[in-house]
Amino acid sequence: MQQTDFLVIGSGIAGLTYALKIANEFPDKKILVITKAAADETNTKYAQGGIAVVNDLENDSFEKHIEDTLIAGDGLCNEKVVEIVVKEGPERVQEIINWGAKFDKENDGDYKRGKEGGHSEFRILHHKDVTGKEMERALLEAVSRQKNIEFIKHCFVVDIITQHHLGYLVTKSTPDVECYGVYVLNLQTNKIEKMLSKITLLATGGNGQIYRTTTNPSIATGDGVAMVYRAKGRIENMEFIQFHPTALYEPGVRGQAFLITEAVRGDGGILRNKNGEAFMEKYDVRKDLAPRDIVARAIDSEMKRTGTEHVWLDCRHFNKEKFVEHFPNIYEKCLSIGIDITKNMIPVAPAAHYSCGGIKTDEWGRSSIRNLYACGECASTGLHGANRLASNSLLEAMVFAHRCYLDSTTKLSGSPGTLLSRKLSGWRREGVEVPDWNAQGTTDPREMILITQSLKELQLVMSDYVGIVRNDIRLQRAMRRIDLLWEETEQLYETSSLSPQLLELRNMITVGYLVVKGASFRKESRGLHYNTDYPGKSNMVQNIVL
Repeated sequence: MQQTDFLVIGSGIAGLTYALKIANEFPDKKILVITKAAADETNTKYAQGGIAVVNDLENDSFEKHIEDTLIAGDGLCNEKVVEIVVKEGPERVQEIINWGAKFDKENDGDYKRGKEGGHSEFRILHHKDVTGKEMERALLEAVSRQKNIEFIKHCFVVDIITQHHLGYLVTKSTPDVECYGVYVLNLQTNKIEKMLSKITLLATGGNGQIYRTTTNPSIATGDGVAMVYRAKGRIENMEFIQFHPTALYEPGVRGQAFLITEAVRGDGGILRNKNGEAFMEKYDVRKDLAPRDIVARAIDSEMKRTGTEHVWLDCRHFNKEKFVEHFPNIYEKCLSIGIDITKNMIPVAPAAHYSCGGIKTDEWGRSSIRNLYACGECASTGLHGANRLASNSLLEAMVFAHRCYLDSTTKLSGSPGTLLSRKLSGWRREGVEVPDWNAQGTTDPREMILITQSLKELQLVMSDYVGIVRNDIRLQRAMRRIDLLWEETEQLYETSSLSPQLLELRNMITVGYLVVKGASFRKESRGLHYNTDYPGKSNMVQNIVL
């Protein structure tokens, strides 16, 4: 058993920003950061485009950024939260610059600013086409200098510990469900351990792996959302899955697809169908710079109309030196598969990219479970509404990591009689302690194929029935199949010793269920959710909370 003051689950931009701030504020407190893979294997690392921020008040304004965010969110954004993120953003971006992150500059020393779909001004700061990777590098270096942050890698969180594990009945209507820490699977020892903490932050990233093709790494399996749902916390708007319009199409390649950042279209890239026609003008006056939901549906429509598996992104008119300077990673990747962007168009198709819904939080990052915060992609803060504006995610992660930190510090003021120590001593007086994990009666799974096959089935069901375009029949089919997968997997979970593969499968089935459930409840088309049975918007604007 381990005890800590602060427990951070996830080592992307949200988790590391929070850990760093807490470490600076409380040099005498212990902070544990848990990650299930290597420290830098996060969604942050794969964010190419950049970070949207208003730091040029001569040509831009907070009002414009707020307006762009609200338009993209299609009527579902929480306006108060949008204002918070946009106005607090410049300070947070300056912090990460102070921590060592480098963004591209013009010759005169001013920052180079890009423009992406849905933005009315040039406001995207970037580091070539690997912005997330650069920010992750700076944060990891800053964290490594802190003596009171301990990293535990290759450690898989199984479940959040609440009153349920003490033998109490916990339901959705139970008041004051409380987080006492987590059970984890130590991948070095293969044992389940408990980690108790006064404050826990979930920064577990997205869930793109529930789809057959995604720009997310293999770790993006929706673990945080699934754990909170099982712990009877509130989950919101899971039906809004953003498909990035332009992932590189490579025939026969499964799993993580290479992302062609939106910034390429921002710099003048043109989408064309198999006949060479620039088709975006048929769908939106903003053409190739329309928001992602519109562009993804337009590509999906062209693919179905022409019977092809991809469309083309035309960059042949670009200045080669400038392209290589801004997008070296993309240039090299294309070249490695025989595509010279000066002569060939890039084959692209939509891929699952970002989850706009997640663990429901308030404006301080507090979940519905006490002492449990969530930020980054796993959280639903209200910023994105029904569709995320390009490059707002890194900004949101930093702003909310800061706000989680501010709120956490108020909870710990009043030490030494902290909440957890009081609680624990109370339980001990009553002869109650957080029990160890009970693995009695389980055996090593003899049939790994049961896990790998179920995963393939889930990804197939989600991609075929719950993709860019949906309808009621598809959703009903998906739900029936997911119910069966859930039943089979729970049986496996009850009888098998735990493995990362089984835990991820279980989490992904839960998240798949939540996406289908949210989509079934939403009887309209709004933002990223497009249902051909309800093509118009409902007059009743609502968040779907499960």
